[in-house]
Amino acid sequence: MKKILYTLLIFSCISVGFAQQTPAKKQTEAITIEGATAHLGNGKIIENSLVIFEGGKITYVGSANMKIARKGTVINANDKHIYPGFIAPAKSLGLVEVNAVRASDDQDEIGDMIPHIRSIIAYNAESKVVESMRPNGVLLAQVTPKGGRISGTSSIVQFDAWNWEDAIVKEDDGIHMHWPNYFKQDRRSFGVDSGFKPNDKYVEELDKIKSFIKNSFAYGKSTPKEMNLAFKAMQGLFDGSKKLYIYANGEKEIIDAITLAKENNIKEVVLVGGYEAHKITDFLKKNDIAILVNFTHTLPEFEDDDYDLPYKNPKLLVDAGLLVGLQNASASNFQTRNLPFYAGQIVGQGLDKEIALQLITSNNAKILGIDADYGTLEVGKSATLFISEGDALDMRTNILSKAYIDGRDISLETHQTELWKRYMNKYEETK
Repeated sequence: MKKILYTLLIFSCISVGFAQQTPAKKQTEAITIEGATAHLGNGKIIENSLVIFEGGKITYVGSANMKIARKGTVINANDKHIYPGFIAPAKSLGLVEVNAVRASDDQDEIGDMIPHIRSIIAYNAESKVVESMRPNGVLLAQVTPKGGRISGTSSIVQFDAWNWEDAIVKEDDGIHMHWPNYFKQDRRSFGVDSGFKPNDKYVEELDKIKSFIKNSFAYGKSTPKEMNLAFKAMQGLFDGSKKLYIYANGEKEIIDAITLAKENNIKEVVLVGGYEAHKITDFLKKNDIAILVNFTHTLPEFEDDDYDLPYKNPKLLVDAGLLVGLQNASASNFQTRNLPFYAGQIVGQGLDKEIALQLITSNNAKILGIDADYGTLEVGKSATLFISEGDALDMRTNILSKAYIDGRDISLETHQTELWKRYMNKYEETK
């Protein structure tokens, strides 16, 4: 018994030593940022800008040359850059801390059709992984459950909170569905890849989805004797209060999924992934489908694909006139802090830098339905922004000096920055 108590005491001490920074206090004094290059997040830039915010809201954005009275604390940001906070969609941040430790993994629940599972309830605002997003400018995310065919319901949070109630930006915004693959890849045998073959259970899996959606719709139109939590959670898809996020990559899968959703009275549909979406852009535009395209740092899926297709895919979709956001749902949670650098990679494919910025700011905000308050630097919107020493889409110059969430001056210290300083001091001392 004593050994158990000592072990618990040791772990509690470790957790205290590496706990997340204390959430910042509410903004009580106006803040003026002067002289920086302001990247508004809507494709526009203001050189030598003036940004003022108070009470957590932006009250002025314009040129520093205008005769506008400076308010409160004035920050000289000459030669620096201001950006709206980056937004990471379709991530299980705060739901899993260490994949190998089952007790810290709340991203997947038992069941195949579980839309009533609400991810926000399990969100850990003190996650060290969540904390590590902030030094790169990722300040908001859509907390999303994983697993099953219909995984559950997501919510959108900001990354400076005591608990999940404080963190909520938009509660229960959408339901996430993982569409079955029309083709499946057989296992390798004696080092030989047998390639892709049709999934002989595709029609069966499709019928299960159809049946569940139809039963959900009928449930909402009737007066059931017993409550069905799964069917009840689906009602937001039929009245437009929730969006359906469909994870699909193949051309056939995308068409089948969107067609089924539209035929079954689902109002708002967002495609997540969209590896072959560039082949059917006319179909997507006709159905008014926004895309959360997969991140760029990955390999082509098929032998006859262009070697650089994952890198240029977002640009192909933007050039086709679609509303495109950038996500890294298939990557590990810790890689989400690289979201701005994935956007920077698209610039290397020829996309204008400010348009690439929109993919992780205003476009993601529009797709998630939080653009009234977040995503751009505009008067009346939340003062969720940061100051960078240089280009925030370049890992060499993305160095934050200040960051604010709803006007609160948040800490940029994490367990990683603490360790970096510790070992940098070690090497300095040994010179």
